[in-house]
Amino acid sequence: MKRIVILASGSGSNAENIISFFRENDLVEVSAVFTNKKTAAVLDRCERLKVPAFYFNRGAFSDSDSFIKVLQGLSPDLIVLAGFLWKIPSPFINAFPNCIINIHPALLPKYGGKGMYGAKVHQAVKENGDSETGITIHYVNENYDEGAIIFQASTPISSEDSAESIAEKVHQLEYEHFPKVIEKLLM
Repeated sequence: MKRIVILASGSGSNAENIISFFRENDLVEVSAVFTNKKTAAVLDRCERLKVPAFYFNRGAFSDSDSFIKVLQGLSPDLIVLAGFLWKIPSPFINAFPNCIINIHPALLPKYGGKGMYGAKVHQAVKENGDSETGITIHYVNENYDEGAIIFQASTPISSEDSAESIAEKVHQLEYEHFPKVIEKLLM
């Protein structure tokens, strides 16, 4: 059995999509979801989906030995960042080499780095008049959005698109591709 642990900070729509994708798969399970926000909607989604979910604060995360031990106890084959916004510390990365992946709502290296997430990315794409945008799934290293790229998918955009419509197009790419890429990495 392959095990996935998900880290999320927000609504959890990608986490739910991943959980649902693997729900009937006897070879893969989502062992747990962790969030750094007490009020994150991902906690409600996990309760409804009957997946263990846990909140942790910055202190617990910064004391990475404790958090690393918790995760090691779950024996994850893959740690998936699904809208998780904190930078992953080096000891954490070293404890799980080539086992932590992230999805970014742009075609990296464009619109990556500290502070570039969610609506901020889509607004930047709109303001720069790009003709396409997309998603990047990549390994996590010590720097924001600089790990080796695993997969990218793009979608055309036009001058009529708003930041919100760009976000919707990107979400559709995330929902379509993220679980499939995870499955390929695990098999």
